[in-house]
Amino acid sequence: MDKESRDNKFIRKPIYPGGDKAYKAFIASNLVYPEEAKKHKVTGQVRLKYGINFKGEVTEVKVLSSLGYGCDEEAIRIVKLLKFDVPKGPRKIRVLFHRTVRISFKFTVEKKPKKPAKKPVSKPNASQSPAVTYSYVAVKSTKPKPAHPQKENTYQYTIKIK
Repeated sequence: MDKESRDNKFIRKPIYPGGDKAYKAFIASNLVYPEEAKKHKVTGQVRLKYGINFKGEVTEVKVLSSLGYGCDEEAIRIVKLLKFDVPKGPRKIRVLFHRTVRISFKFTVEKKPKKPAKKPVSKPNASQSPAVTYSYVAVKSTKPKPAHPQKENTYQYTIKIK
């Protein structure tokens, strides 16, 4: 048998469908921050080691570094949801692959929008009432059109307060 015709890789690693970006997006979209961790404002990373069997299923999940307050259990739950594609090798060997992953728990406080400072407003008389008018003006460009047209949406507003 020719060396060129032989398979270069005897054992092939499992691949997450969609690549690394899809892998991270899956973890981020399925992560639910535990209520107990929210109460104690826990942030950090949970490090896990897990095995991937020949079918692409996750087995043997083990916590390497813990946060507690329900974060470990949530990280294990997400990792067990993962499903990998395992390319077939030349001899159909059943291998258990091991990987480590870090799942970050970041506590973000929803900021309330600040109310603008109230300015003292003089009371208008009955005869004075502010009026707002606006006009829409379509402006045609005199510039020559470029070879690759770009979308240009231009709006112009004129506000008059009387």
